[in-house]
Amino acid sequence: MAFLFFFLLFTVLNCCEGDILLLLDSSGSLANYEFSRLLHFTAELLRPFSLGRGHVRVGLLQVGTTPNLKFDLDVHSSQESLQTALQSVSHLQGDTNTVAALKVAQRLLTEKNVPKVLLWLTDGVEPGDVDKPMTELKAQGVSVLIISTVHGNYQVLQRVVTPPLESHLYSVDIDNIDIITEDLREAIIKIIRAERLSVVHLTSHSAVLQWRPILRADSGYYELWYNSILKTEPESRRTLSGDSSWVELTNLQPDTTYTASLRPESNHRLFNTLSVDFTTLPDVLSPAVVSVSDSGPHQIRVSWGPLQLARVQRYTVEYGAIPSGHVQTVTLDSHKNSTLLTGLEPGAQYLITVSALHMNGKEIAMSVRACTQEALPALADLQLTPVGRQEVQVAWQAHQEGLKGYWLNWERENTHRSSSKSSVYLSAASQSTRLTHLAPSSRVCVSPVYSSGLGDGLCCTAESHTG
Repeated sequence: MAFLFFFLLFTVLNCCEGDILLLLDSSGSLANYEFSRLLHFTAELLRPFSLGRGHVRVGLLQVGTTPNLKFDLDVHSSQESLQTALQSVSHLQGDTNTVAALKVAQRLLTEKNVPKVLLWLTDGVEPGDVDKPMTELKAQGVSVLIISTVHGNYQVLQRVVTPPLESHLYSVDIDNIDIITEDLREAIIKIIRAERLSVVHLTSHSAVLQWRPILRADSGYYELWYNSILKTEPESRRTLSGDSSWVELTNLQPDTTYTASLRPESNHRLFNTLSVDFTTLPDVLSPAVVSVSDSGPHQIRVSWGPLQLARVQRYTVEYGAIPSGHVQTVTLDSHKNSTLLTGLEPGAQYLITVSALHMNGKEIAMSVRACTQEALPALADLQLTPVGRQEVQVAWQAHQEGLKGYWLNWERENTHRSSSKSSVYLSAASQSTRLTHLAPSSRVCVSPVYSSGLGDGLCCTAESHTG
């Protein structure tokens, strides 16, 4: 066993160069026991690596209500220092604000000419809207690897992880997490090992390739060539400068397998040719999804996606009440992915169709049905009567059927003559109340609350006695 560990240590120590940022879930959704197990696992995972510039740099970013950068990538250049730091990491508790932490990660993982890994350790509970920042990170050349407990939202994690899933995404019981140590370490080594050509980002029409730079701008160049394995088109060739470490291949065909090869050329020595196979994603034409929100008696917001600025000329939204309402049309440019439809009939069902005119002349459309809310009775009457210094008596009347209560809003005067907004919920039996400490010329608003929503309220300006 001692020989095996020594051999592993020897083979890992000087194998790699790259940046590893640990994104550690430290929120309250993670039990203290789970948190300590993740820290212990991380310490063992990283123990064999040689640290510092020219080797592996490690940073730790904690996820909580606000992100906490425990230590940056340049802090630790020895295992002793790193292991001591990991033992001192405390559990933040609080909310799981992963999106805010990912914005910090984007600023940290900017080192050029080295592979970059984001290792996300999480329980996966309520990860938030992480798709966009994760896509941006991968576009920067960052490989996203994920360890999640069995409670995780696997569909979200599956979308944001860097392929292949079988070696980059692990869902494991926290008590058995040690069984994935060697597999995960090997996956990291494959990314940051000296000689490799990796695919770090894929779409239906593009691929980003990355490699560890072994040349300089003045010492040579790279020859790149690629083609589909069926060779349906002529082979593409490019010459890249010696200080390059990544390249984006564009105008690829969707759902097609390609082979790409990269050969460093130098007068000083011979280098191996690096190759990689990859398959582009199936084609997705906008609009692929249409949703509705913000429904009211007279409005509906319709949204669609994905945005494809380079492929779509314009969007058209057609809508009309079912079965025989007048059809109205809104035309929007390709930068828009939502619009608010107004002037609608209350309590009506609408057919809404979003169509995209693509640059190639093809038109793609998708329809949904949505209902406006029933029109709710408005407040019938509102009266304010001054009764004293900064005091008014508020009285109102409302339609009683389905009435649940009232929301009352006003401005209260604080110390030092500052004011703040105040509100109170009153039962349906209430028809008046007295307000004190009103701010000068405060607006007093009363809105009826019905079982199906909020009715239109009325507002008056209070003129209270000052003497």
